[in-house]
Amino acid sequence: MFETDERVLFLGPTRKDAAAGTKLIVGAGLRCHTCLSLDELCHEARNGAGAVILPEEAAVGAGADKLRSAVRDQPAWSNLPVLVLTAAGPTPTARVKTLLELGDVTLLKRPLEAAEFINAVRAALRDRGRQYQVRDYIAAQTRLTEELRDADRRKDEFLAMLAHELRNPLAPIRNGLAILQMADGDRTAVRRTRDMMSRQVDHLGRLVDDLLDVSRITRGKVELRLETVDLNTILARAAEAVRPLIDARRHHLTLTRPGRPVTVSADPTRLAQVVGNLLTNAAKYSDEGGRIDLILEEDAGAVIRVRDTGLGIPAEMLPRVFDLFTQVGRTLDRADGGLGIGLTLVKSLVEMHGGTVAAASEGAGKGSEFTVRLPKLERDDSDGAGPAVAAAVTPRRILIVDDNPDAGDSLATLLEMTGHRVEVARSGSQGLEVAARLKPEVAVLDLGLPGMNGYELAGRIRAEPFGRATVLVALTGYGQEEDRRRTKEAGFDHHLTKPADLAALAAILRGDDP
Repeated sequence: MFETDERVLFLGPTRKDAAAGTKLIVGAGLRCHTCLSLDELCHEARNGAGAVILPEEAAVGAGADKLRSAVRDQPAWSNLPVLVLTAAGPTPTARVKTLLELGDVTLLKRPLEAAEFINAVRAALRDRGRQYQVRDYIAAQTRLTEELRDADRRKDEFLAMLAHELRNPLAPIRNGLAILQMADGDRTAVRRTRDMMSRQVDHLGRLVDDLLDVSRITRGKVELRLETVDLNTILARAAEAVRPLIDARRHHLTLTRPGRPVTVSADPTRLAQVVGNLLTNAAKYSDEGGRIDLILEEDAGAVIRVRDTGLGIPAEMLPRVFDLFTQVGRTLDRADGGLGIGLTLVKSLVEMHGGTVAAASEGAGKGSEFTVRLPKLERDDSDGAGPAVAAAVTPRRILIVDDNPDAGDSLATLLEMTGHRVEVARSGSQGLEVAARLKPEVAVLDLGLPGMNGYELAGRIRAEPFGRATVLVALTGYGQEEDRRRTKEAGFDHHLTKPADLAALAAILRGDDP
């Protein structure tokens, strides 16, 4: 209910009538705003009113158009009650018709009894109250529609992210199977390929585990296995688990601990998952060479802080970062951001432990800090085989640009085994340098590259004299019609989704339509 909803706007025929009428309205326990002119009444009506009272001469005089405009400008649900104080004696039919055109009009003949006047005002306010119920219902339905639309949008984004995340590890796995099929006793290639496939299968397993975890938690199916644990051990375990990702991105991780046990009652596996998810986010959303601080403190409880120098969080996103399927800054060069469920798991697991988690950031590009608070215990000092690529008719000079080492290297190995000369670059700028030297006949470009993305790289290659004849192949986890249209407009000759159809790629290398 708004502050102006129940007030009565009163413009009296005379100052004396205005004072007397206002006294009656206020004396009846109603709110009244006395207006000194029709202009003031019309202005206030636009700000909100329960009812309007004015004399007949004001409603049909020179300012009548202003009054009609003020009533007409009300919201669609509104039919503002207007009480018109008419002069004694019969009111001409034409004038009655003009007055009734205002909408919800009640004619009150002067002079009138105080009780009759107050009863009319109360009746108008009751009618207005029913209109407010309609207003609130419409507002609630509008909010519900917006929430459903937002949920549907987030669902679509999640499905697109899921397809992308699953395609990324599938690409090197599929290439690896083909390599194993063609290795012909090359133990080094077999061992390297086996290790790569193992890493990617582990990654797929973690994706599935996260999906199952968020499903079980939202349905209340997770039970914690509580025991007394030292958070120093939990933090060390989580840091060790995330170390390969941190090292791969050349981050500097600092672990700060109080030098004494900090004990809590917790499920050690789940708590390590919480810290690991926060560290993984910090590593993924920080540019290479960033700084990550993992801090354990004590105050009234146990406090874990994960602070980074990365992407940061815009102010409008801070209240939503723990919502399911929500991601901050998912762009082409941040395409490995995950499924948007990691922070949801963090919040749910922390709250299951009786704790809280909060996010803070000074804004985009200024890093983030996540703070977990847990109740602490007082210390006790007492004591298969996949498809093969058909042999190329003619060896090609091929450039592969992919910031995923497993995906790029495995595809390069596979193509080299079929007789092609292949070079791999990890970024757009590096790809441009290699292209200038190699002058590739075919360039297979990932789109989500750090710095210079695949679209820009394609344009830069095309602008070079050697690039006019280069066959440009977009290799990406996104395969919707809009994605294919965009790559075509950017100058790509072909669009392949990860994992690449090896037969289609072989056809491209032969110069056939895939």
